[in-house]
Amino acid sequence: MPMKGSGTARLREIDSHDAGVGWLAYPDEQMQRASHAVVHDGEVWVLDPVDAPGVDDILAELDGDVAGVVTCLDRHKRGGAAVARRHDVPVYVPDWMTGVESDIDAPVERFGPTLTEGVRTITVRDSSLPPWQEAALLFESSGTLYVPEALGNAEYMVTGEERIGVHPMLRLVPPRSALSGLDPDRVVVGHGPGVQDGAARAVADALDSARGNTLSLYGEAAKSFLG
Repeated sequence: MPMKGSGTARLREIDSHDAGVGWLAYPDEQMQRASHAVVHDGEVWVLDPVDAPGVDDILAELDGDVAGVVTCLDRHKRGGAAVARRHDVPVYVPDWMTGVESDIDAPVERFGPTLTEGVRTITVRDSSLPPWQEAALLFESSGTLYVPEALGNAEYMVTGEERIGVHPMLRLVPPRSALSGLDPDRVVVGHGPGVQDGAARAVADALDSARGNTLSLYGEAAKSFLG
């Protein structure tokens, strides 16, 4: 199984819910790069998309026009520019995120504490060592929390009974101050399927168990790497 898929994509829908949908462009890759579209106030926001044949068909089924594509992680340019150009919308980037705009071949708009009214921006991490700039989004009307990297559900990010896990590089310093106490109805992530029920509990458990489960996660990763 390749770490990152390439060539012809085979789109598979995930995380379908009343306010949106997600998809995996390459379902068989280890990274499980997940993309999402969330409807808010009659507008569709496309989050860190990996482009693939069929993406526009998914977006057309949602109740609203595409308002913008959002890059929530500095290394998640992915197919955002291509999707934005096809829908004649900007790529939205947090106003504090650096080293991103010059790599996006589409108009760019910056946003601050809110993406739009009712969509809260949460700074998850803004560091130079290691380089990591990440914003989460909380869509208040639907209770949808999107976390692009700090939380995930790909195989290398969860261990034991975790329904969702903290990224391996953040296990010893989990983003508690950013992600605690949000009480989402669902959480969707940038790697793997999200959690559609008991999401607040799943996030709290992931943050609480991150350090304690570190050795277990690393051990499983080593076994997978060795064969």
